[in-house]
Amino acid sequence: MRLRGILLAIIGIAVVGLTGAASAGGQTAPQGPLLSDQVFKNVQALKGIPVDDFLETMGIMAAALQFDCSDCHANAGTDRVDWAADTPRKRMARNMVNMVTGINKTNFGGRQMVTCWTCHRNRDRPLTTPIMDIIYGMPPYEPDDVIVQNPLADSADSILDKYIQAIGGSQRLAGLTSFSGRGTSVGFGGFGGGGDVEIVAKAPDKRSTIILFKQETGRGDQIRSYDGRTGWVRTPLNVLGEYQLTGSDLDGARFDAQLSFPGQIKQILTNIKSGAPTTITDLPAPTSQASLQKDITLGQSHAVNVVQGTGPRGLLVSLFFDRDSGLLLRELRYGSSPIGRVPTQIDYADYRDVNGIKFPFRITFAWLDGRDSIVLNEIRTNVAIDEAKFGRPAPLKK
Repeated sequence: MRLRGILLAIIGIAVVGLTGAASAGGQTAPQGPLLSDQVFKNVQALKGIPVDDFLETMGIMAAALQFDCSDCHANAGTDRVDWAADTPRKRMARNMVNMVTGINKTNFGGRQMVTCWTCHRNRDRPLTTPIMDIIYGMPPYEPDDVIVQNPLADSADSILDKYIQAIGGSQRLAGLTSFSGRGTSVGFGGFGGGGDVEIVAKAPDKRSTIILFKQETGRGDQIRSYDGRTGWVRTPLNVLGEYQLTGSDLDGARFDAQLSFPGQIKQILTNIKSGAPTTITDLPAPTSQASLQKDITLGQSHAVNVVQGTGPRGLLVSLFFDRDSGLLLRELRYGSSPIGRVPTQIDYADYRDVNGIKFPFRITFAWLDGRDSIVLNEIRTNVAIDEAKFGRPAPLKK
């Protein structure tokens, strides 16, 4: 595990590149849609975009260059940081954004064919010379974001039908109105130790994931909520701390909530197609709380069928189903930003029967700011759920 990655997960995505800090520093985002230059100081190249898309843009830069906040912001990580101050690397980042935009506009009709990742590939200085080990070694499998319908693959409809049957059948799924799960979670790098998790969902499109850490760890709570219309995120040690979703993260939250009730999967995806069968590999384990690592086979490969479709407001979604069991093993959805697609990956494992419906008891939620490794120990179906859990997160206890 690389130190850069740990720092990125701990500090948060709103720490690299083009931005100044939230005005007055660390403030809680007010109600209503927020744009980048309404919340942050000294925004120049990325004005007028939703704040969640703006933060994801910072994540793309961090991932592409393997940077953390201290690489671009003087005194970052201390109480003397001045997020709004320009530095040479911030000015260079603005130039790079304008350069990439110009390349895509001039050569590709404005389509995002060239991004930060295209050249940097997890390096601050892009490679310019071929490396023999790469040329003559086994190249890593790097699938395209957009798949092409494979004429030899099973049809998307048949793959989805097999999934619905595998988890309980359409009749049982139609009777699922809500569920609540409890367990534990470890974040990337093990920061804060283990947290207590509650996942709640209500048909057809409400869902919240609430991860509460012990106050003495100083980690803060990790909460994602969606009430069928509005979404919120509370992220520990992020520059904003808490903010309302209005951009592509809102589309992702809506899709995740809808997918919580799989009987409607054919209604929430349009333009579905199936790609060539392939394999996927489990994500690495968390680095602490041994209970989350028990009985987990790491690095295991799975033969999968792939279905891709369009979710809310054009959200691009790829779903990976085990070829034998038909169960969903991975969701990979792509949000938007001015400099490229933003991936969010959710892995599902350890399916167990709960009142005739199979639920995953292990969930790994990975985004550009970190990763939550969740293990549930109970799931209850068709239970009453307090509507407040789907709204704006409750104020933190002093």
